[in-house]
Amino acid sequence: MSNNTPIPAITPVEVEFEAEFVAGLKLIFEEKISFNRVLGLKITSLMPERVVGRIDMNPQLVGHYSHNRLHGGVISAGLDAMGGLAVMAAIGARHMDETLQQRLGRFSKLGTIDLRIDYLRPGLGTHFELRAEVMRLGSRVASTRMEFLDSEGKLLSTGAGAYIVS
Repeated sequence: MSNNTPIPAITPVEVEFEAEFVAGLKLIFEEKISFNRVLGLKITSLMPERVVGRIDMNPQLVGHYSHNRLHGGVISAGLDAMGGLAVMAAIGARHMDETLQQRLGRFSKLGTIDLRIDYLRPGLGTHFELRAEVMRLGSRVASTRMEFLDSEGKLLSTGAGAYIVS
């Protein structure tokens, strides 16, 4: 496999989430996880195979005051959170036979076990888009890849994460 060959993603699941599941995940992710509130992290798209979020630039998130750059910790934490959300979407799609509360309850079992972030460009812009997808969802561990883009769609950082799911 050459370096230019894209890594194949998991096969998309033919599932459409009910509005209550999406609302429940948004509530947990955007409101109940207080650090996500601090980051201003919002879900903009939630599908079984891919999740997308947004962070608006905010003076409290600046890491380099003279250049108005986003702090690297914001990028890392945002990508980690989005990787976890991608896993939850994949788990939610896998367990459509369960009740809404059972699927949402699985979020409490999720935890990051490994995270790698590559910073490619400085975090400059008015807002940022974060994307994540699950590469493999096992019975105990899930692997993800994530992207952090500026307001013009330029790739600023990439990430890879492993999450415990049971």
